[in-house]
Amino acid sequence: MAILGIDEVGRGPLAGPLVVGAVILPEERPEWVLELRDSKKLSAKKREKLNEIILKEALATGIGWVFPNELDEIGISEALRLATSRAVKSVQRLHVPFSQIIIDGKVNFLKGTALEKYVSTVVKADDLIKEVSASSIIAKVSRDDYMKRISERFPEYGFEKHVGYGTAKHLEVISKFGICPEHRKSFEPIKSMVGFSREKTVVKNTTMIGNKGEDVVVSYLICEGHEIIARNYKTKFYEVDIISRKSDTVYFTEVKYRKSNVRGGGLQAITKEKLSKMKFSAESFMARNEFFKDCSPLLAVAEVSGEDFHLNAWFSLDF
Repeated sequence: MAILGIDEVGRGPLAGPLVVGAVILPEERPEWVLELRDSKKLSAKKREKLNEIILKEALATGIGWVFPNELDEIGISEALRLATSRAVKSVQRLHVPFSQIIIDGKVNFLKGTALEKYVSTVVKADDLIKEVSASSIIAKVSRDDYMKRISERFPEYGFEKHVGYGTAKHLEVISKFGICPEHRKSFEPIKSMVGFSREKTVVKNTTMIGNKGEDVVVSYLICEGHEIIARNYKTKFYEVDIISRKSDTVYFTEVKYRKSNVRGGGLQAITKEKLSKMKFSAESFMARNEFFKDCSPLLAVAEVSGEDFHLNAWFSLDF
């Protein structure tokens, strides 16, 4: 039976998501597997090449994301557990069997779950166990790509260069411009700058709830093979929560949160007026972005509910 390798990227940066990769490789090793090693020891060009091969030829791959506002609320330890759980669930959806889970490091992030007994933790596994090496590569490339995309929204921070780490240049820019939504308010020195207190996050305002609901949907879409193009895309008349691309389709997703865990109602919440505004915003985006001229636009709705922010459904609408 196969090994499921797990590794994380983005534990220490001041900005951007925490990302966990999970990979099952073929038991009969093709030649490219011999090239796998810790992602930090590979050039960017080599990582990207191997990433393409892994995504195409591995038996199963999964990515688990935890974004900054969610990380700030639950803390880094719980964020690592949550991202690992999300990565494993995305692999389990593919129904590829495995008999062992190897996590890089000393901590079993699946402790307390049904999978705990299958886990072995191995220090330097990202350089010793090929499945873990592969997971470190797909996590690193996915996170770096995300940071490059958000650098277009926040060009002053230089995210495409330092990918959120606390370099001298990054700290200099923060002192000049302050922080943006991609920064982690629970990490120093930002924590002291903004007076962050985790206790304050217990009082959830509408914006916080909306952001957390969107984070859950973004994680789902990424696991389903979407590339996240933009979040909270604003036009004069409307704001689209999430814009993503999969193959030759660009999806415009409206996220609906319901306090109770009762399913249903997301579609009913999309009135004719709201549908018209969504369509207008989608058309506006497509007209302004020549890069997507060969793609078809599609509207979508995601329904998230409950204190645990459970994704009940994501479905497309007629454009």
